[in-house]
Amino acid sequence: MPKILLIEDDISFCKLLEKFLIKKEYEVIIAFSAAEARLAIKNQSFDLILTDLRLPDSDGIGLMAEFKASNPETPVILMTGYSDVNTAVKAIKNGAADYISKPFNPDEVLLVITNALHQTTPQADDAPVKEKKPARKQTPANENEFVKGISVASKKLLDHIQLVSPTDMSVLIIGESGTGKEIIAKSIHEQSNRKNNNFIAVDCGAIPKELAASEFFGHLKGSFTGAISDKMGYFEAANGGTLFLDEIGNLSYENQIQLLRALQERKIKPVGSNKEINVDIRIITATNEDLREAVKNGDFREDLYHRINEFSILSPSLTDREEDLMVFADYFLEKANQQLNKEIIGFAPEVVKIFQNYSWPGNLRELQNCVKRATLLSRGDFIESDVLPAEFFQIQKQQNATGNFSLSDNEKETIIHALSKAQNNKSEAAKLLKITRKTLYNKLKQYNID
Repeated sequence: MPKILLIEDDISFCKLLEKFLIKKEYEVIIAFSAAEARLAIKNQSFDLILTDLRLPDSDGIGLMAEFKASNPETPVILMTGYSDVNTAVKAIKNGAADYISKPFNPDEVLLVITNALHQTTPQADDAPVKEKKPARKQTPANENEFVKGISVASKKLLDHIQLVSPTDMSVLIIGESGTGKEIIAKSIHEQSNRKNNNFIAVDCGAIPKELAASEFFGHLKGSFTGAISDKMGYFEAANGGTLFLDEIGNLSYENQIQLLRALQERKIKPVGSNKEINVDIRIITATNEDLREAVKNGDFREDLYHRINEFSILSPSLTDREEDLMVFADYFLEKANQQLNKEIIGFAPEVVKIFQNYSWPGNLRELQNCVKRATLLSRGDFIESDVLPAEFFQIQKQQNATGNFSLSDNEKETIIHALSKAQNNKSEAAKLLKITRKTLYNKLKQYNID
């Protein structure tokens, strides 16, 4: 009977899930906090760990890194609310076996758990080898994770990755949300001399500024309220390998100073400790904002900007690599088939057309989520339009109206909506509207839009 550690601070939900899993013949040990989970891991061994992304005394990703350090073979599945799916996807790139979105579909829960347990179950020497369906890869973050597109933008991206990977240069990856910046960073790491050491990914936007020093550099037990045990920081965890800092522009000015000092001196001091630790790491950072503008405005330190930007890479949006759309869609379908134990063959022609006419504001992440959901809902051999999200068609109607520009009232409303979505970046808004920047300026003047 497989033994599962279930970590969830919502007691009623935790008990409900525990009952469900016991009914399905799993042995379940529950923990309501990271502290309880650490204790359980220390005293028992588990076949699988199921943890909530948000816990009162830690976060699921940090906890996963700890567990992976001591129990690398134990698969970890993250449970997440819809708003945290992006973070969970990042965790998968960093070693999580999978994630499950709340509210749960019971069948999907069982499939994900079964797959995660199956991929780590060793076969006896005399056991028959199944050839029909390959077992799911141990971690999705492998050499196949980086999909080589066929567009000009994709080829340029690949050239830059191959050029910079063997060096130790700091790389800044610039691109919209959902364009796969972390996959690029992981690919650079895997083609570098550090590939046999850790790749640690950190979402700077998810770290409260008061805890940043502890997260980056670690802390000693009792060094501040809530420090219930010693903790290794991201810098030490990445020693000898690569530290990827996503959305670095979200760091507070004080945290930027701490980070700069650590990068300059290549030494860190855990909170509450007098002992310095030497670290040898390569830094890769990512941002979806213009850091040069942030430097001009005094929001981002210029010396840190130059330190992290020895080489910059542009992560192209899906609209900049239109030829790659169905290449990625097919890849995500294959991945979804493996994750959900489905055998969908492909996309109906109508769906291909809808995909090609859609602007994909969420880029690759939106495409992946859309394909995975459609795969789960599909009952036939092909993904049909009836399993696409309802909002997909609402946006489609709005875009069709935008493209025709036949109704002046609707046109003004659509332009305002596009500007809002692009955070008032005129070039991005023009791209969303599929018009030139000059045309957009003329329209702004016409409708007296500031």
